Amino acid sequence: MVIKVAINGYGTIGKRIAEALYRHPGLDVIGIAKINLDYSINLALKKKFRIYTVKDNIEKFRSAGYQVHGSIEDMVSEADVVIDATPAGLGARYKDVYVKYRKPVIFQGGEDPSVAELSFSTLCNYEDALGVSSLRVVSCNTTGVLRVICLLDREFGVEKARVVIIRRGADPREDARGPINSLKLDSISIPSHHALDAKLVKPGLDIETYALVASTTLMHIQVLFIKLKESVSKDKFLNVFEKVRRFILIDAIRTGIDSTSKIIELARDLGRFRNDIPENVLWINTLKVEDKEVSFIQAIHQESIVIPENIDAIKAMFELERDLWSAVSSTDQYLNLGLRLFDKEYN
Repeated sequence: MVIKVAINGYGTIGKRIAEALYRHPGLDVIGIAKINLDYSINLALKKKFRIYTVKDNIEKFRSAGYQVHGSIEDMVSEADVVIDATPAGLGARYKDVYVKYRKPVIFQGGEDPSVAELSFSTLCNYEDALGVSSLRVVSCNTTGVLRVICLLDREFGVEKARVVIIRRGADPREDARGPINSLKLDSISIPSHHALDAKLVKPGLDIETYALVASTTLMHIQVLFIKLKESVSKDKFLNVFEKVRRFILIDAIRTGIDSTSKIIELARDLGRFRNDIPENVLWINTLKVEDKEVSFIQAIHQESIVIPENIDAIKAMFELERDLWSAVSSTDQYLNLGLRLFDKEYN
């Protein structure tokens, strides 16, 4: 069985999902949708992706020398599932098209939760997503928080979580955004939207989030304070994260990697395409464990963190793998996740 995937939007998230699925067994990217004429069309064509656009732009694209295979509606009609990676808010406007052709769709976290049947984060509610026809993969920061909380909840139970988020001001290519030379409240009230999203994915979760926007483009930083339902040791806590390749454990003292820029440099040195880091990066030297309470700092690469969850969402929708851990393991292995370069230094 080959599932035909259409990707509406080829920006920060869309191009990464398209290329992550490029040679994925059983998943075939039948086309990507572009609205604007820019260099990314050439990148898509190098990957042999078929280009689609809105009807009014077809002739403009062809006049510029690009082969266009049809409209976005044409692409949707040919697909088995659509991944909507359009800018925040546009997904809801395209929903009528997806409904018209009765296509399952995966939206991104910038959309309002009401756009889909279920807000999704793999380690929290994969089982609930089996067979669902519309999912919304939550935002980058919420994904990073929920990976930790839901993994710990499955192992020990989580009583409550408090998270301080220092988020990047913009992605690297968004040079018109800010703030500049400032730290700004991301929300003028508590909690920030991240806690509200987390509760949609995991109802009943006791969580508060506090978010600031920083003048940087590289990554987010999160400071987590979690109270578990049972006592744990530091070793037992760390062993949980060794089970899932979606986490990188780094000791800043022993490695010298104590900043987001150094994490990006590490990704460059490892030859990661676009310096992508789809894993949570936990600084274990910041880890404090006291009875049931744990706290630590982690970094989240906003451009790539949700890629595994989008692949998992397809698996859940089509019930390709009904077992959570089987789905997670195969996705992580396919994406070659999990950096264990420094194991001997801190284990």
